[in-house]
Amino acid sequence: EFRLVESAGGSVQVGGSLTLSCTASGFTLDWTDMAWYRQTPGSECERVAVAWRDGSTTYIDLVEGRFTIIRDNEKNTVYLHMNSLKPEDAGVYYCAADSAPVCRPDFRYGAQGTQVSVSS
Repeated sequence: EFRLVESAGGSVQVGGSLTLSCTASGFTLDWTDMAWYRQTPGSECERVAVAWRDGSTTYIDLVEGRFTIIRDNEKNTVYLHMNSLKPEDAGVYYCAADSAPVCRPDFRYGAQGTQVSVSS
């Protein structure tokens, strides 16, 4: 059974940092693209960052330079390091074995999402 389990999110102040992790079981990360998505209040679910199988990464403009997605194939875990957090970064973050620009829940393999709150 394919499973993805995310770490707990957290609450930080504006400008703070937070790292999310997502660990896979039942499959190895090295055969799939991995991505982080988020659902922010009043907005569509969006893809935030992708760690492609070839080792490259892609970010949306809103987080470029502030977020870093890292794939650790040995630990079968993908991380999202978030720095200089802004109020608009708050939302529910999901990891997925996917790279589509839109959210596709089927590829979350049970990942429930993790809440990130940013307060001023």
